[in-house]
Amino acid sequence: MTIEKISDTMQRLIFADGKEITLIGTAHVSQDSVEEVAKAIEEINPDRICVELDEGRYRSKTESQGWENLNIKTILKENKGFLLLANMALSSYQKKLGDQMGVSPGDEILRAAELATEKNIPLSFCDREIQVTFKRAWRLSNGWNKIKLISTLLTAVFSNEEISSEEIEKLKETNVLQSMLDEMAQELPTVKKVLIDERDQYLASKIYEAPGQRVVAVVGAGHAPGLVAHMEKLEQQIISSDVSAITAVPPASKAGKVFSWAIVIALLGIIALGFVRSGWDQGLGMFLYWFGLNASLTGLAALLSLAHPVTIILSMLAAPVTALSPTLGVGMVAGLIEATMRKPRVKDFEHVSEDILSFKGWFRNRIIHALLIFMTTSIFASIGTFIAFPLLISKLSGAA
Repeated sequence: MTIEKISDTMQRLIFADGKEITLIGTAHVSQDSVEEVAKAIEEINPDRICVELDEGRYRSKTESQGWENLNIKTILKENKGFLLLANMALSSYQKKLGDQMGVSPGDEILRAAELATEKNIPLSFCDREIQVTFKRAWRLSNGWNKIKLISTLLTAVFSNEEISSEEIEKLKETNVLQSMLDEMAQELPTVKKVLIDERDQYLASKIYEAPGQRVVAVVGAGHAPGLVAHMEKLEQQIISSDVSAITAVPPASKAGKVFSWAIVIALLGIIALGFVRSGWDQGLGMFLYWFGLNASLTGLAALLSLAHPVTIILSMLAAPVTALSPTLGVGMVAGLIEATMRKPRVKDFEHVSEDILSFKGWFRNRIIHALLIFMTTSIFASIGTFIAFPLLISKLSGAA
């Protein structure tokens, strides 16, 4: 494979069989990238265009299908509340950057797709499905990394820092991108592996196998170095183009289930020991102490989140019960009750991306508000469970 550098953001890969792939590395919120893509397609007149987009995302962008298809109750029942929050935060952060630059995130990708239609050029969607990517990132991350992922995204969402067009254009420079990716790898290695490395492999395989002798591929600049390295290995048959291993969603961790059940068994064991050692009164006292601690912290979380009064009361009653079930979290219950008491309105679906960017929006938008209550009650209830351990043990020791 021969590499011909056309510009700082564009390179042509020439393979032994004569196939040429012109790789354009873009910034997804850059007007310059939109213009560069249009100019390159006009000049090259390729026989195929490949884009860093999957069909589902393309339909949602072109058919005006956004958050209106969201079923908040189904998502909470499937215990995907945190996953949805991460997804929404990332989408909204991209939108915020796009608003600053006067373009929508991925406009250069859509422009490439539009030109493919206008010029009757075959189009290939070469990215992995976004939901597969998010689910893999979530399932493969441990609890601490999940917390860091959401906190990082929410910090970015609420940040008031303005990013200049010059800084956006710098995102297309390989050295700047590499330092950012190296930093991500240190902080969130699993997320970087799934969002960047795996997608480099997937994109490279799909673009390399795309029909046509003169191909233009439009991808985010962060993927360009990885794509070149992967396609070189593909041509040399060092690696396979089979991507089935990175398109499967891994099952939930067994270790997590074992840990959850261990917490339940330990709690019940301590309380049962209180009954055996100190009699009915002491055992019942320990149980009520744990019940009150768990319920009060959950109620406090719901109250601080301005939940509906019914949500607050029922969440408090449900908290100790759900704490004994690794498959049923109080956050799920609280979120479902809130979504039932305050049903999402049409305007909530229409303004999700905007409302998530402001503190008031988290309380005004009923979809985001239900997710906020899901998150806070989940966290506070977990804190209550872990605080209960040393306190119950000390009571048990004192009663001995």
